[in-house]
Amino acid sequence: MSSTRADCPNLFVVRNEPNPDREYHCDALASWFPDATEVDFVAGERVPIEEAEGVVLTGSTAGVYEAEDRPWIAEEEKFVRELVERRIPTLGVCFGHQVVNSALGGTVERVDTTHALVESDLGHDPLFDGVAPVVVALHGDAVTELGDGLEVIASADHARIFGTRHRTAPLWTVQFHPEIDAEHREAIREAGDWDEREFSFADVTPGRVFENFKRLVAETDEGGEVAETAGAVETAE
Repeated sequence: MSSTRADCPNLFVVRNEPNPDREYHCDALASWFPDATEVDFVAGERVPIEEAEGVVLTGSTAGVYEAEDRPWIAEEEKFVRELVERRIPTLGVCFGHQVVNSALGGTVERVDTTHALVESDLGHDPLFDGVAPVVVALHGDAVTELGDGLEVIASADHARIFGTRHRTAPLWTVQFHPEIDAEHREAIREAGDWDEREFSFADVTPGRVFENFKRLVAETDEGGEVAETAGAVETAE
């Protein structure tokens, strides 16, 4: 087996937000990857894939089914397929979760909007080490049919496919927003209705998914194998 990647792998954060007034979630996500290179995919920037050792796809107010009006979405789906083929560690968040599944033949549909703290069922996957089940959900679209090669690793009452992992490539996705914490509440309220429920932001572990992903990137060898976890995924029911 080849040696693992460097302690500081070359990471890229792909920003997918077309609305300049709603970029707070991209900014929040990027803040967890201070050494990463940010790429504005909507504006036409692209990841130099030969240099990438890890990629994170952000959320978006766009829907993946809007590809006819937003040509960059089809380009991102092609990019996702290349990441899988090259076995480059990838994490998709919210829209990133949806575009990955769509790129691999899955289905994304408009559903009821959920802007709330929700309780999730997280599977036994290293991406979720130390991650609390209460997470931030901010979405009106959902994956309704899995993409090829993907399996469910997280679910919630309102979204059966709440997180996925590829069976052979180092690729993970989550529908929820690991980047959001209490300080973003006002930005969330400005963006849409917020449903106050029984949970509080004290129940959330913001950023832990990203710390786990960075560790997984470092543990992924040049052939795309994660030494710690290969073949060890258990899915959420």
